[in-house]
This record gives sequence, structure tokens and C-alpha cells, in this order.
Amino acid sequence: MFSDRVKIFIKSGKGGDGHVSFRRELYVPAGGPDGGDGGKGGDVIFVVDKSINTLNEYRNNKKYCAENGQDGMKKRCHGRDGEDIILKVPEGTIIKDTETGKVIADMSHDNDREVILRGGNGGKGNQHYATPTMQAPKYAQPGQNAREMFVTLELKVIADVGLIGFPNVGKSTFLSRVTNAKPKIANYHFTTLNPNLGVVDLPGADGFVIADIPGLIEGASQGIGLGYEFLRHIERTKVLIHVVDAASTEGRDPINDINAINAELESYDIGLTKKPQIIAANKTDVFYGDEEETVLSMLKDEYEPKGIKVFPISAVSGKGVKELLYHVREVLNSLDDTPVIFEREYFEHKEEFSNEPYTVEYDEEEDMYVIEGPRIERMLGYTNLESEKGFLFFQKFLKENGILDELEALGIEDGDTVRMYGLQFDYYK
Repeated sequence: MFSDRVKIFIKSGKGGDGHVSFRRELYVPAGGPDGGDGGKGGDVIFVVDKSINTLNEYRNNKKYCAENGQDGMKKRCHGRDGEDIILKVPEGTIIKDTETGKVIADMSHDNDREVILRGGNGGKGNQHYATPTMQAPKYAQPGQNAREMFVTLELKVIADVGLIGFPNVGKSTFLSRVTNAKPKIANYHFTTLNPNLGVVDLPGADGFVIADIPGLIEGASQGIGLGYEFLRHIERTKVLIHVVDAASTEGRDPINDINAINAELESYDIGLTKKPQIIAANKTDVFYGDEEETVLSMLKDEYEPKGIKVFPISAVSGKGVKELLYHVREVLNSLDDTPVIFEREYFEHKEEFSNEPYTVEYDEEEDMYVIEGPRIERMLGYTNLESEKGFLFFQKFLKENGILDELEALGIEDGDTVRMYGLQFDYYK
């Protein structure tokens, strides 16, 4: 069974605890502290695997945990870092925080690897806490806690053009004619249970990617039938080809079909109805006499005044298909070619830090400003400071939570050192 939306639990690894121990050697009565640092916990990493096209792997196994970091050991031995867990997803997968529905990452185009949860940092061993006044510290830093959350994975196909229409109107036949895709074709409803993609090659013009989206029925926007499994995939497309059974071979009115599907698009997301739409009046090869001219006149009179061009075609014989495809290319050329990417929203959700304490103090012995507390640990656990977005989020966090104001109230000056657990940086206003 095709699966394009699943909910799973993910958890990064806990950082290993720092170790408390003292050097013990013959003839060395006071060897000093030698407790090693704990290892870093493993990250939860999502990567794009272009050899897969469904989320079926996640239907049965719902829990994924990275490895914990190893505790530090004596003789200054560092604990082993926990292994990352790599989760492979098809290109076009959206990762959302299940609780808020906010987008964490869009695994498409250039974004083929994303660290979603970072493992906890390992705690420092007692060797780091020796001072002239405390030469035998019996304290080591515990490892940073693991991060965990439920995420929802949604697959939204990446295609320039989407084929929409009721089941059994000829979308799969059309796709097989204009591309090298080999969709399953049969004379029953819901033949297409997952999107089929193909590349259209046009002599003398740029090609484009086209997708046969699963068939739609009325009530899909409320989840009836394939429901959201149909509608999600339209969100990335730029142009919609509305395939309709113009010959009414199953006794349905083509105008009613078009209006019914457009009503579902509007009910799901009003933005979908704003996408350029082209009507492919299919199955014209089965008309008798002047039936074709009558039906096409009705369709054109109804939709072309609304800017929706109607093309009579036969997906079986190929009649009218070339003209339709070149018109689609012209429409695509008139649109912005920026790919449809769902922007990251999760870091904008600041409430997760709002009720957790933190302290901002000046350490005279180390001559640096120290910021600590579970609120800070959580922020660092979420943030990849090596990325531009992560660093901008870090700066925004310091400003919006009043931390920069508190540092300035303590008298911090440009060039002074600030420490947040394992992170140190020079302050510049």
C-alpha cells in the first residue's frame, strides 16, 4: 500500500556524563583529578534517498532513537560518541512537528541532508574544575539530555505539472503517451494509488516534469476516499492539467466533474484554485457525428472566458496532445521558475523555551561571562550553529530573551568572552 503521511517518534542520544576520578600512581600521593569527558549523543539525521518514492518503511516501525554517548572514564579517557541514526526519505518529504504542525524541514531540491535533533553534549570530567583553591573537585558535569519529539512526514511530489481529474478519465494513459513513465492502467476506479512521475521532452523547447496524481472524488478535502493523499501532491505543482472524460463514457457530465473537483481544491486550500489550469477534453476518439463539436463548444463557452483554455485530445490516439503540451510549456515560461519550497517554521516557535530558567553571571576567576540553565541547554540542543539559519536563530534567541540586555547590564564590552556550556565566543555589539 502506498503511504505518503506517517507519524513517528524520534529521539537523539543523551550525552555521556563526565567522570569523577583522581590520578593514583605509586609515589604520587596527590595526583589530581583525571576524570574524562562524556561522549556526545548521536544525532537524528534525515537524508534524501532518490531510489525510494514512498514512506512505507515507516508504517510499521514508529520509533527511532540515536545512541547515547558513553560516560567519561578515569585517566582522562573521553567517552565514545553515540552513533547517529540516519533516516532515509524520498525527495519531496516535508518534516513537521506533530504537536504544532510547523515545518521543520523540506527535504527537496538542494536540501538532501538535515539534522533534526542534535544529540546531547557530553559532560565535562572533574579534570576541568580544578582551581588553585579547589585542587580536588568531586564534581563532574552530567551529559546533556536527549531530545525527543513526534514528527509527521508528508510526501509532496516534485513536479511542474499535475494531472487532476476524476478516476478513470485517462490520466494514466495520457502520462504513458507523453512520457516514458509506465503507470498501471486498467478500467476500474482508483487504479492509481500513488503518484506516477514522468519527464516530457519537447523538440525545440524545454521539457518539464509531469505527475499523474491519484484520482479524486467529491469529499476528498474532508478526507473521503483518497482525500488528502490526493490533494497534498498538488501543492508543489505550478500548472494543473484537468483531464476530463469529454465523451461521458461513464455517464457523467464533464462540466459537473470539473466544477466538483475545483470545489474540492478550494475547500482544501484556496491557493490551489489560483494555479493556472488547462482542460484536456479527453476521449474525443469515441465521439459520433457532431457530438464532439457540441461538447467542446459547451466546455469552451463555460471555461475559456475564465482564462482556462480547453484542448480536445485523445490520450489513446495522440490527437491534440502535442498542441496541449506546447501550450503548457508556454504557461510555465510565463511563471516564476523558483521551485516550490516549504519554508522552515519550527525555530519561530519560541514558547518551548519561555518557561525555563537561565542565569547570566560574570566569573571573575575565569574572566568571562557565563550563561547557564536548562533553557540555554535546550536552545543549544536544537540549534546547528554551523548553519547560517541556525546562527541567525541563535542571535535572535539572545536578543529576544533579554540575554544581551543582561550582559550589557553586567558591564560586558566588545571582545569579552562569553561561555555557554561547551560554546565560547567573543562578544561584539
